[in-house]
Amino acid sequence: MTSINKPPVRHPSDRRNAIGLTKADYEGGMSTLCAGCGHDSVTAALVQAFWELDLPPHRAAKMSGIGCSSKTTGYFMRQSHGFNAVHGRMPSVTTGANAANGELTYIGISGDGDSLNIGLGQMVHAIRRNVNMLYVIENNGVYGLTKGQFSAAADLGSTSRKGEVNEQAPIDPVLLALTLGATFVARSFSGDKAQLVPILKAGLSHRGFALIDVISPCVSFNDHEGSTKSYAYVRGHEVETVATDFVPLRREITMPESHEAVTTVQMHDGSRVRLHATAPGYDPTDRETAYRHARACLDRGEVATGILFIDKAGRDLHDMNRTVDTPLAHLPFDALCPGKAALDALMARYR
Repeated sequence: MTSINKPPVRHPSDRRNAIGLTKADYEGGMSTLCAGCGHDSVTAALVQAFWELDLPPHRAAKMSGIGCSSKTTGYFMRQSHGFNAVHGRMPSVTTGANAANGELTYIGISGDGDSLNIGLGQMVHAIRRNVNMLYVIENNGVYGLTKGQFSAAADLGSTSRKGEVNEQAPIDPVLLALTLGATFVARSFSGDKAQLVPILKAGLSHRGFALIDVISPCVSFNDHEGSTKSYAYVRGHEVETVATDFVPLRREITMPESHEAVTTVQMHDGSRVRLHATAPGYDPTDRETAYRHARACLDRGEVATGILFIDKAGRDLHDMNRTVDTPLAHLPFDALCPGKAALDALMARYR
């Protein structure tokens, strides 16, 4: 995933979790993403969540597709297994891996282009099968790896860096997941680590498909006047266009302290994202309430954040398929292939 390795430096006073690991033990290679990219903030939150949950890295599988977001798996838990699938096919590869060995913790990292364009059908079936996995969408509204074309998450009427106008309505992954029956749906902002880390921990602890849509600003290709992605709907001033092969050094965008229901965060170009947290009395177990809340925020130009819906009683892939308790990967050959007589008896049931 990356050709740059971090130096193995450990300080004796570094705090250790319940299994004796420091946060550095959950890190991966050096990021090669643009300076200031929101995806690196997501990586830091993932590292923190894994460390706090005492998750053994060798018992996790990191799955990804293609795109800037899919490089993220190279930047955390270097000791974990992983598979970098072709564009949009991460959900089906994860489904197969989970079917073979449900004892591992599966983390799928995708982007809005990888999941909502070419991989939309793949994601839909992972949701309906309730595959036991954490599914993180690093959502920036563009194809950053191929120079900023619109993704399916780009808002109607928004413009690209070159001035083209998007004339297609966006697909909202939160509303889509709620409609399809997902058992865990959440949204956060890459710069709000205080909110994102607990949501990631909740998603990792959930049995079933846990979708987390993370608004993650692209500082190179969606940081300009005319981009009306829902988290950047107000443009403050004209922005000078930079060359494609030059990315200026930017500071990481973080969430300011606020006790208001709606928090405004300023982007590098002067635009603003309005993040709406759920109210104290919000019921995340009511799917209809979750949908209405997310839809109302979208209509007001706000981004609904927090754990929006959770169904603890949902059956996952193994429950629905009534698989055996022992993972298929650990069964002996004679149990997996019992012979012609057993196959004939099985086929006779369908004649």
